[in-house]
Amino acid sequence: MLQDQDLLSIQEARTKVEKAYAAFQKYRNLTQEQIDTIVEAMASTSLSHSRELAEMAVQETTYGNVRDKMAKHTLNAGLLPHAIRGRRYVGVLKEVPEEKVIEIGVPVGVVAAIVPTTNPTSTVMYKAIIALKAGNTIVISPHPRAKRCTCYTAELLYNAAVAAGAPEDVIQCINNATIEGTNALMRHPRTGVILSTGGQGIVRAAYSSGKPAFGVGPGNVPVLLEKSADLACAISRTVEGKAFDYGTVCSSEQSVVALEEARETVLAELKKNRAHLCTKEQGDALARLLITKNWTINPDCVGQAPGKIAQMAGISVPADTSILAVEIQGVGKEHPLSMEKLSPVLSLLFVDDWEAQIRTCQAILKFGGLGHTCVIYSKDDAKIREFGIRMPAFRVLVNTPSPQGSTGLTTGLLPSMTLGCGAMAGNATSDNVGPQHLMNVKRIAYPTRTVEEAFSVVPQPAAAAATSTVLVASPVAEAVERYLAQRGLRPKEAAPPAPVSSTAPAAVRTAVLPAPVEVVDRFLSAKAATESAAAQPVTCRCGESAAEQPPAPAIATPASLQPPAPEIHVSEFVCEADVRSAIQHGKKIYIGPRTIVTPSAREAAGPQDVLVLAQR
Repeated sequence: MLQDQDLLSIQEARTKVEKAYAAFQKYRNLTQEQIDTIVEAMASTSLSHSRELAEMAVQETTYGNVRDKMAKHTLNAGLLPHAIRGRRYVGVLKEVPEEKVIEIGVPVGVVAAIVPTTNPTSTVMYKAIIALKAGNTIVISPHPRAKRCTCYTAELLYNAAVAAGAPEDVIQCINNATIEGTNALMRHPRTGVILSTGGQGIVRAAYSSGKPAFGVGPGNVPVLLEKSADLACAISRTVEGKAFDYGTVCSSEQSVVALEEARETVLAELKKNRAHLCTKEQGDALARLLITKNWTINPDCVGQAPGKIAQMAGISVPADTSILAVEIQGVGKEHPLSMEKLSPVLSLLFVDDWEAQIRTCQAILKFGGLGHTCVIYSKDDAKIREFGIRMPAFRVLVNTPSPQGSTGLTTGLLPSMTLGCGAMAGNATSDNVGPQHLMNVKRIAYPTRTVEEAFSVVPQPAAAAATSTVLVASPVAEAVERYLAQRGLRPKEAAPPAPVSSTAPAAVRTAVLPAPVEVVDRFLSAKAATESAAAQPVTCRCGESAAEQPPAPAIATPASLQPPAPEIHVSEFVCEADVRSAIQHGKKIYIGPRTIVTPSAREAAGPQDVLVLAQR
C-alpha cells in the first residue's frame, strides 16, 4: 500500500482537479440567477457556523483570537456577498448599442486556491464565494497546520452549494496537502487559474507554474501621523488595527511615523490605549525573538497575544496589554523591527518634519511592503493627496485602522482577503481581488463602418478649425499636381490646392491632400494607358514627345540682360521609363533644381550621363 505522503498528496490533487473539472462542465451552464442562489446559501451557512469555525481555527493553529476571526467571517460571508449581489459575471454582461458590441462573461474553469494558516476559515469562505460567483469550480489546498478547520469549512460550503442546486464536486479540498501536492494542483492541465495566499515561497511557485495566477506580496504598513491629525483618534484606531486578530492580517500596521514635536502626546495616547512602551533593552529582546537570523518571522510568535510574546521575550507586562510598542531609530536590516512582524508589536519612529515623514514611510514600504498598504491620519486634504501620490502602495487609507480599511470592512474597497500589490511587487494586479478577476470577457462585435470610412480623414483639431480650414500638400506633391494638371492627366474634379503662406499657423499648414507617392501612382497609371496605344518616339517627362515639347516659358528679365535661351526644355518630373527611353535613343534629359527625379530614375541613369543639369 502506498505510504509516501507526497505521492498520496499528488494523486489526491490530480483526482480532485479532474472531479472539479467534470463539475465545471455542468456548472458553467447555470444562469447567473441560479449561481446567485448557490452563493447566497454558501454565505448564509458560513455565518451560521461563524463561532464554531473561529474556535476551530484558533485551537488548531494557535493564531489570533475568536472574536476577530468572527469579524473576518462577517467580512467574507456578509459584506462580500452584499457587495457583489446583483452583479453579473456570467452570460451577457452588457450591450453597447452605439458601438454594436455585446459583452459576455466566461468562467476560467477550475480555480486552485491556496489557503494560509493565518486566516484558514475566512479565506476559504472568500475564495469559494468569488470562484463560484464567477461560474467556476474550486479545489482548495490547506496549510498543513490548518488542515482540519480548512477542510471542514470547505465541506460546509460544499453541502450548502449542492443543496442549493450546484452539481456535485464543485468544491474540493485536499485532505493530505503537502508542498508537492500543492505544486501538482497548480500545474495540473485542468487548472484554469491560481488564487494564492501565503508566504513568498508559495506565491513565487504560483507565478512560476505556467498558469495565470493572483498572488500577493508581504505587507509592511507605515502609519503617518500628520501635523493636523487628531492624535487621540489616530492612536486609538492604530492600536485597534494592530491588535486585530493579534496582527495576523498582512495589512496590519507595522510602524508609526510621527513628528518629534508630538512625541509626548503620542506616547501618552499609547499608554491610554493599554499599549506597553518597551525600553531599549526590551526592544532588543523583542527583535531577537521575532526576527530570525535569516530575516524571516519566527513562526512561534505569529498571531500570539501580546502577553505571551512579552513572556517569551522575558518582559513583564499587565494582563490587559493591547499591544507592545517599541521605538526604533531607523529603517533597514540594522533595525529588525522595521520589517513586517505578523504580531501585536508596533514600531515607533519620530522625525523632524513632513518631508522626513514621507521619506521614512517610503523606506518602510520598500523594506518588505512594496505596493501593499499605507495609512495617514490627517485633516489636511492637500497633505493626504500628496501622501497618496508619493507612496509606493496601492491602498492608501485615511483615518482608519489598516486591516479593517484595506479589506473593505470600514471603507468602500471591495471586501477581500487577497490584496494585490501590483507590478512593482511582481503581482498580476493591484486590486482587491474579486470575482471579476476569475472570469474572461467575450465580445460579439457587429460592423459600424466600412473600411473606407474607417480610414477617412480625421476631423481637424479645434485650433485649426478656429482659424481656417485650408487643404495643402507638401511642396513635392504641389509640383507633381501642377505638372499633371498641365498635361491633362489630373482628374478635373481634383483642383490643385491653394497656396498657403509659410507663416500660417501650424494647424492650418497641416497636409491632408494625397501624398506625393499617391499622385505619382495615379500619373503612372495614366501614362501606362497612353503608351499602350502605340510605340512613341523618344520621350521625356514621362510620355511627352521630344518634338512636341513646348518651349520653356520666357523669363521676365530685361532684354539687355537676357542671354539667348538654349533650345532645351527642363523637365519637371523624370521617372525610370523616361531614363530608359532616353538611353535607348541616345538622348539627354535636362533637369533643374526643381525637377522631381524618382529614385528609380536616378538608379537607371547610373553612369550613363543621361540626366543633365541645365544652366539657366
